[in-house]
Amino acid sequence: MRATVKIRKGEGRSLKAGGAWIYDNEIEAIEGAYENGSLVNAVDFDGYPLGTGFINDRSAITVRMLSRRADTVIDEDFLKARVRAAIDYRRRTVDMASCRLIFGEADFLPGLVVDKYADVLVVQSLALGIDRLKPQILKACREYLEELGMPIRGIYERSDAKVRKQEGMEPFCGFIGEAFDTKVEICENGVRYLVDVAEGQKTGFFLDQKYNRKAIWPLCEGARVLDCFTHTGSFALNAAAAGASEVLGVDASELAVSQARENAVLNGFQDRVSFRCADVFELLPQLEEQGEKYDVVVLDPPAFTKSRNSVKNAIKGYREINLRGMKLVRDGGFLCTCSCSHFMTPELFSKTIGQAAMNVHKRLRQVEFRTQAPDHPILWTSGEMESYYLKFYIFQVIHMI
Repeated sequence: MRATVKIRKGEGRSLKAGGAWIYDNEIEAIEGAYENGSLVNAVDFDGYPLGTGFINDRSAITVRMLSRRADTVIDEDFLKARVRAAIDYRRRTVDMASCRLIFGEADFLPGLVVDKYADVLVVQSLALGIDRLKPQILKACREYLEELGMPIRGIYERSDAKVRKQEGMEPFCGFIGEAFDTKVEICENGVRYLVDVAEGQKTGFFLDQKYNRKAIWPLCEGARVLDCFTHTGSFALNAAAAGASEVLGVDASELAVSQARENAVLNGFQDRVSFRCADVFELLPQLEEQGEKYDVVVLDPPAFTKSRNSVKNAIKGYREINLRGMKLVRDGGFLCTCSCSHFMTPELFSKTIGQAAMNVHKRLRQVEFRTQAPDHPILWTSGEMESYYLKFYIFQVIHMI
């Protein structure tokens, strides 16, 4: 018999609006014995069934829902169906050569990320309950991809996020099964990259910007381009592939810059693309003092805030880099700017960019607004959309006249 989690009267609004979480302060009582990571049933204050999830009372997110049906049997068939649905969705929406196969709550497998880089899978497990189901899920992924003619030669785990400690789990990185070369070559938008799945950020590469990188191509032919927070050179190399005459990519990580240079050579772009290891906040004022101007400036920073408590400081950071970036764009040139923080809402991000433009007396003509690639689906609810995080703008920057 599963334990039952009862919601307090008036609570569980996010869950009832389509969300996947029950927070500790929403729970009236837990009836029955359980161990953390095990399956429980959830009911409203009046006993109305809300579904099945797994529990961890060490976490503020105490229950993560797997199904909205009471007493759902979570077995191999259930997990196979979830995996097949996730992969079939990608087959219809994205190029599957490299993509995110499973995106946690948005694919109804909360706390789990699985990325596919060519013939390698990289998994990140962030919740105790899903960690217990992980072997069956990965087996189902491998079997279905094989059936579709996309065999997988190896799996690497990158479960090194700090949130695991809140779940009572230690960080873990390493091979699941046989070892393989962790530098994996992928091709995206016709650009080749070596992705280091063991040492790169997150799971090795930022797949969510795939189509945003392609969106800058029309702006880049013959252009002088500055790519800030370049990581392993993704926007910079797309600019070169689109015909940019000169590209400078900047990142604070020596490892990332080294990998970016390697990727430039891999594509034969080393004559037009250079990379510099520097703090972007320090470099942009220096470039301004030197009188540098660019046709296209790309700002793709890491998340400046991962909680509501630090949003004010994040606003200052986004305003500063956008202000500095605009100053480096020649009149009539383009600014491509984004935020990957869930807590920096679209409204707040837009307002911050507008303030930066006003401060430097620039007019912005919006070319395009985009978000994360379809393999990072945004699950709509009438409450807060936890899976929506990436905002990407392209603006033409015009001097005040």
